[in-house]
Amino acid sequence: MKMLIRGTVQGVGFRPTVYRVAKSLGLRGYVLNKGSNVEVGIKESENVDEFLNTLMKELPPLASIAEIEVKDEPIGRYDDFRIINSSEGERSSVIPVDTAICDECVRELFDEDNRRYLYPFINCTSCGARFSVIENVPYDRANTSMRDFEMCEECLAEYTNPMDRRFHAQTISCPRCGPKYMLYGRGGVLLGDKNPIASFARLIDEGAIGIAKSWGGMHIICGFGQANRLRKLYKRPAKPFAVMFRELSAIEKYASLEEEEEKLMIAAQRPVVLLDKKTSSFSNELEDISPGLGNVGVYLPYSGFHYVLFHYLNSDGIIMTSANVSGEPMVIRNEDAFELKAEYFLLHNREIVNRIDDSVVRCCEGKIFFLRKSRGFVPTAIKVPYKYRVLSLGAGENVSLSISKDGNLYSSQYIGKTSHYPTLEFLASSKKQMMELLGLSMNEIDAIGVDMHPRYSTRRYGKELSEEFSTGLVEVQHHWAHAASLMLDAGVDEVVALTLDGTGYGTDGKVWGGEILHSLFSSFEREGSLEEIPLIGGDAAIKDPRRMVFAIFSLLGRDAIAAHFVDEKEANVMEKLMQKAPKTSSFGRILDALSCYLGICQRMTYDGEPAMKLERYLARGERKYEFETEVEPKDRKIVKTLPLFDQLADYSANGVSTEKKKADLAYSFVYALIKEMVGIAVDTCVGNDISCIGITGGVSYDVPIVRMTEELVKEKGLKFLIHNKIPNGDEGISIGQNVVVGHLNKLSFTKKV
Repeated sequence: MKMLIRGTVQGVGFRPTVYRVAKSLGLRGYVLNKGSNVEVGIKESENVDEFLNTLMKELPPLASIAEIEVKDEPIGRYDDFRIINSSEGERSSVIPVDTAICDECVRELFDEDNRRYLYPFINCTSCGARFSVIENVPYDRANTSMRDFEMCEECLAEYTNPMDRRFHAQTISCPRCGPKYMLYGRGGVLLGDKNPIASFARLIDEGAIGIAKSWGGMHIICGFGQANRLRKLYKRPAKPFAVMFRELSAIEKYASLEEEEEKLMIAAQRPVVLLDKKTSSFSNELEDISPGLGNVGVYLPYSGFHYVLFHYLNSDGIIMTSANVSGEPMVIRNEDAFELKAEYFLLHNREIVNRIDDSVVRCCEGKIFFLRKSRGFVPTAIKVPYKYRVLSLGAGENVSLSISKDGNLYSSQYIGKTSHYPTLEFLASSKKQMMELLGLSMNEIDAIGVDMHPRYSTRRYGKELSEEFSTGLVEVQHHWAHAASLMLDAGVDEVVALTLDGTGYGTDGKVWGGEILHSLFSSFEREGSLEEIPLIGGDAAIKDPRRMVFAIFSLLGRDAIAAHFVDEKEANVMEKLMQKAPKTSSFGRILDALSCYLGICQRMTYDGEPAMKLERYLARGERKYEFETEVEPKDRKIVKTLPLFDQLADYSANGVSTEKKKADLAYSFVYALIKEMVGIAVDTCVGNDISCIGITGGVSYDVPIVRMTEELVKEKGLKFLIHNKIPNGDEGISIGQNVVVGHLNKLSFTKKV
């Protein structure tokens, strides 16, 4: 009897568990890695049910079974049960993800009598680096970057002992035979320190800025007091930094921690979790770390290195943020680290095969919003109702790629902003790696999904691949892809979606972003949108929201207000540019303009900054002002935004004297806008017998906006949908593209949709 087991079954201690279960039942046969799956052969066919039931009860913590295919085939002569060498086979199972070191490894790490005492690469079959070190499947040491480190006698003894928890742990090592850390100064000068991690910790406590290599990339590390120096060094005037704390109790001094957030903090994936700052003397230290925001990204140690670092640090928390040049991927090669600005470099000699950033999440209404889905969560499979092999390449920023195969959709790690050539190269290399892990070639791809935006690098790359391999190319409208990703996430096949973001290329060639879409996987209708406002200077208006404010109040005939935000020279230029400026229905740009008008943020120094800083006010605000909305019926229902700004000017005619008034004005303004949009969505539901309204796109990360939308939808007795597994923002676009293309007739694979 043979069984082919698919799921998360490699790199998680699955074969050793199969071995132990079979031995306990007195079975004869074998287990082996086959492709990306596991094959089990059992001589005693009558015991298969007992074997499978026991196996399900004994599954390792990180393992999961998606499917078991049982074949009544002879397995040959076996007098015992054993693990045999891996073989080639189909590649349809999930590649194991990187997970935090387990509690048993942590105990060993701090046991002075253990030979792995304070060894930063400690791991076992239940934990450690996986995806970041794997080159190919099956998941054997020879297919990982650990192949460069030959096991010593003691590690080999553990590796071959069926009763040891490191039995067949492919990344097993110890201080004698494994990777090592080294400390360098500027220019790559080796400092030759006998305890490099202890020295690095001391230097960080003394105020140094350092770079340390972890599993899937490198981090810039420094104390809280060095935040402003770090900003000047990397020209990041306001971008929030992530913070790592030694333990939960240290976090609670600085930030509020709800039960669901605590569960995420200590989960095996160890994401960065956005937590609300506390109003305390401790939290004031965080203001320089996430200036102007009500929250801060926090996470706990996940590797042996992090635990050892905190063992030597005096600080309870440190800034630990991605080490990269602005807009480019995180650095992974030792030689490239020395090009970055830092005083010390703590680097190890194990190769990072797959770059993988820290995942970033926030909790909302019992769901998880992925601002960045990467380490610990990728790659994973999502079931889809089509067999087409589709490659989809995402949008322009916050890009991921997705590949579907045999009814499963696999999404890559976070890639980034592909207008930067190194990031586009990262996209291409990630595509190649994922194709290899899934056993696919470009000749086997049925279609390529891309965004409609003519200037996106991902679209050009998709077009090149399409022409090179004669593969169908399908352009998928940006906001439809958002809606489709939400539908897949929520398990529905029809929704009226508020697709709210900053920028997306529309089917009419205009810039969309405040849309009400009646969406199916096969088609969509634009039922409503926000009023179109000129983007003076195009993309320049995104970086300088004063241009939006100038355009709005110029159109209202309130020239005095418009002139308040720019000088005379700028005004003259903007008046001329406004005549030919592209127009946008973007909700994100309206939030930017509101933030700018209220004096909250008047320059964007990182993606989404004005709207993100506005959220702090929306969270505090109350509906103290009545804004009247107008809807203009054309080919769709258009929610007028200019009248709202007209009323805002009246409400603030005597100035905005307090922060509370700012908050109440902001909340009242946004509530009126959302209420009108929900009203249009409700009418669409009633007219088409649809039961649910959802929210998606980058704006849907804004928790106060999500909550006011939910309240308005549920008042009408309709179901409200939000994201939970697929990123709300543009990282989810490749998934939406994939599922749209997958629902097309194959004859449509060369058609624009």
